[in-house]
Amino acid sequence: MTTLPDNEQRASRFPLGAAVELEQLSRDPNPVLAALRESEPVSWVPALNMYLVTRYDDVSAVLKDDIHYIVGTEASLPYDTFGEHMMTVDGAAHERYKAPHRPFFLPPSIRNSLEERIASHAHSLIDDFADKREVELRANFSARLPVLTMLSLFGLKLEDESRLRQWYDTFEAALSNFTRDEAIRAAGNRSADEFHSLVQTYLDAINEGGGDPSGSLLAALKAAPAEQRLSDEEIRRNALIIFFGGISTVDALILNTLYSLATNESLQRVREDRSLLSKAITETIRWLGPVQSATRHVAVDTELHGVRLRIGDTVNCMLSAANRDPSKFENPDAFDLDRANAVQHVGFAVGPHHCLGSHLARAEARIAINTLLDRLPALTLDMDRLEGPHGYEFRQPVSAVATF
Repeated sequence: MTTLPDNEQRASRFPLGAAVELEQLSRDPNPVLAALRESEPVSWVPALNMYLVTRYDDVSAVLKDDIHYIVGTEASLPYDTFGEHMMTVDGAAHERYKAPHRPFFLPPSIRNSLEERIASHAHSLIDDFADKREVELRANFSARLPVLTMLSLFGLKLEDESRLRQWYDTFEAALSNFTRDEAIRAAGNRSADEFHSLVQTYLDAINEGGGDPSGSLLAALKAAPAEQRLSDEEIRRNALIIFFGGISTVDALILNTLYSLATNESLQRVREDRSLLSKAITETIRWLGPVQSATRHVAVDTELHGVRLRIGDTVNCMLSAANRDPSKFENPDAFDLDRANAVQHVGFAVGPHHCLGSHLARAEARIAINTLLDRLPALTLDMDRLEGPHGYEFRQPVSAVATF
């Protein structure tokens, strides 16, 4: 067992981790993570001030263990930005927050209540550029569709889209602010305060009997039985993490799937056989997942691969590295539409904090891409102007120009 009392000894124990640079991870994390997975599967990375865990079995084990590894700590970036919510508490408190929301994110509810509206939003967005020869997809489509979907889910006005998108950008920066830049933190906190003010106006309307009667999530939360009902503040805090997750994951999943298909000569195959789209989305989550990691904090002194982890240490489970572990996935660096076990990816995490919106994210990506291919049959990505995936926490193409 190795005891590492300070950063200097940690750096000498983990030379690969000590050499990791953030820009390197943002540009192309896969070679770095592959080297760590092979030689330092639990590695201290000073640039992030945390341990990285990179093997599939280890990542799965940590995420399923809510005794030794927890999210419920004020040291977490989601807590610092959004306060206490379902992703910053564990055990009974986590279930109390998650349970009232869960029915809205199950496949039957999504099919009955949201899929038609998602398709309507997709068509409306495409209407704005269908008569042109090209479009930058991120700004005009993939970044807008999930915002409109979240507004519809919560019963907010579509006119709030621009504000939600602006806040999202500051949230994304704050939740990947591992260097603890105070300006980034302050911007995220200001946006959170503004979000609270907006949502409270809707909650006040519901409280006064003038809320949306059409089955919105906010109205349902307010109408929950007394023993399950969350306070307005609890509703707002959980809405923050749901909005952020529901925007960031879907925006990236749409673009990442198109990017994966276009750069692996598979777009035409899916265009001709739409039954392959679900497989394409699943393999994209494995090969180029929107979220690269899941952070946990050590609650009980423990050991992993001979490394002693102490209470308060931060452990980052690298989902993207686990999803390319050759012990789990054959030829893992290849995008393979026919991969038999792609569904075993951990792109939405596993264990108690498995992504609440995983079914909704997949539904939105499927509807979005099907609608694009239906409306724009010749659509393809302009490879000369494609700005490839970027980011070490949230990863997707910076820009993607489509021609049609």
